[in-house]
Amino acid sequence: MNWNKAMVLSVIFLSFLANAQEKPHLQKKGTATQLVVDQKPFLILGGELGNSSASSFQDIERDFPKLQKMGLNTVLVPAYWDLIEQEEGKFDFGLIDKAIDQARKNDLKVVFLWFGAWKNSMSCYAPLWFKKDYKKYPRAYSKAGKPMEIASSFSENVLNADNKAFGELMKHIASVDQSQGTVVMIQVENEIGMLEGARDYSKEANAIFNAQVSANLIQFLTKNKKELHPSLSEKWGKQGFKTKGNWQEIFGNDLYTDELFTAYSYAQYVEKLAKTARSIHNIPLYVNAAMNSRNRQPGEYPAGGPLAHLVDIWHAGAPSIDMISPDLYDGEFTTWSSKYKLQNNPLFVPEIKMTQNNGVQAFYAFGEHDAIGYSPFSIENNSEAGSKRLSEAYSKLKELMPVLTKYQGQGQSKGLLFDQKNPEQIINFDDVKITARHFFSLPWDPRAKDGSVWPEGGGLILRLAKDEYIIAGSGIVVEFEKENEKKEVQAKDLGEDGFAAQGGKSQTQNSWNGGKRSGIGPVDEISIDENGKFKYVRRLNGDQTHQGRHVRIGVDDFQILHVKLYEYQ
Repeated sequence: MNWNKAMVLSVIFLSFLANAQEKPHLQKKGTATQLVVDQKPFLILGGELGNSSASSFQDIERDFPKLQKMGLNTVLVPAYWDLIEQEEGKFDFGLIDKAIDQARKNDLKVVFLWFGAWKNSMSCYAPLWFKKDYKKYPRAYSKAGKPMEIASSFSENVLNADNKAFGELMKHIASVDQSQGTVVMIQVENEIGMLEGARDYSKEANAIFNAQVSANLIQFLTKNKKELHPSLSEKWGKQGFKTKGNWQEIFGNDLYTDELFTAYSYAQYVEKLAKTARSIHNIPLYVNAAMNSRNRQPGEYPAGGPLAHLVDIWHAGAPSIDMISPDLYDGEFTTWSSKYKLQNNPLFVPEIKMTQNNGVQAFYAFGEHDAIGYSPFSIENNSEAGSKRLSEAYSKLKELMPVLTKYQGQGQSKGLLFDQKNPEQIINFDDVKITARHFFSLPWDPRAKDGSVWPEGGGLILRLAKDEYIIAGSGIVVEFEKENEKKEVQAKDLGEDGFAAQGGKSQTQNSWNGGKRSGIGPVDEISIDENGKFKYVRRLNGDQTHQGRHVRIGVDDFQILHVKLYEYQ
């Protein structure tokens, strides 16, 4: 090989590497996983379109400008198999192109949701030609032998047809978006899972269920035995941690063994689509899950989906998937989000019920769990008040993005989320005890006791350095004290403002016993530019901090506050 030819090949290779690096991708930073877009860490401030809202050109043209005004930086968009391949072997990507074009015009990124063989368990977005040929593309069967409107994951023909269409979608995205990176992630299928029962009872499924459990799965479980989800570890342990046998011999004879079987089947199926995607256009991939909430059993919820208690099965069967993600509609946001922020799974919330509380929940997710993103469902149908509230929250989170991503994975941030049931949270940084409360918990606020339902208050606290913090969000009150601070009295009568006045009557007569106290120094409302530089807006050391007693942000505002403490004695 001559020198000139070697140089040309080197340039081509370096150009290939540069293009590969420009694609959206994931990177580890401490305990966090970050999505990198346009060569910078990126937080998805998203919204997911309703199921039908990307099925017409007019809807896309109408909705995307509205989403941009709402403050989103990313829109989650269905990609419908039945509209892409209405006739077998003929593909139409007009709707995909329209979504990408409108996203670019409105400064939005896109996450496409593959509505392929399954959408919410059912095969409702599979093409008609696929549905009609049920002998070639067989259905799952119930225990009673009833064929269901659910394609069987045990059929090679089903997989091949789904995978071919998905591959064509990925080829098209690569061809139109390779250099621009508008499409930042792909969701593979949608809320996959088995309904009516916990597993498929087709002839093919029964044969595999009664055969030896895959050696690959056993090897994975054995290798990761100490880190398995407690429910799986317990279930396997009750059978003596066997490594040979069929599904019932390894895991027991019950509904939850059926669910493990279903989960592994779906995960293996999804892995094949994921490998196809990786080979064509290697950007992040995830799967989403309908929750196992309200004390339902497998089959009453979509059994075998990418649920937290099945994370090990999914990791074993679908290692090419980057994360399993929860769709949250039943409240208890802090509980459910914590189930999906695991040491081997970053938190991304691709769907959540649209409420007035979405903004504070987003703050909590980023502050507490270093989340990749947050996305209310049916976002285009948000009310005017809801859109305004979410826009205010997303506006502040966009400002915070360079600062939050700088500190992600270092344990320097905490999320806050309060309601009437959980009005207070204690946080410790260095030698400072931080007590954060719902804004309505202030004694002088009439809503504290008038019986009305409190909106959620929430935000985040980010430690920048010792005695220096960012406090951001809405509807929160924060107090600071030294961990070893000694009280002058054990209790004081409260004045009308809810705080003990200086010289107030003490219930006990203990004298001050020394020790340093934590005082509030400057409290500044700030804005933050795209480079993370703080810009002073105003000083808030008067009534807004109750003359140095606490830091607070009202329920009607979203603010970013820069707080410095000091010591005195």
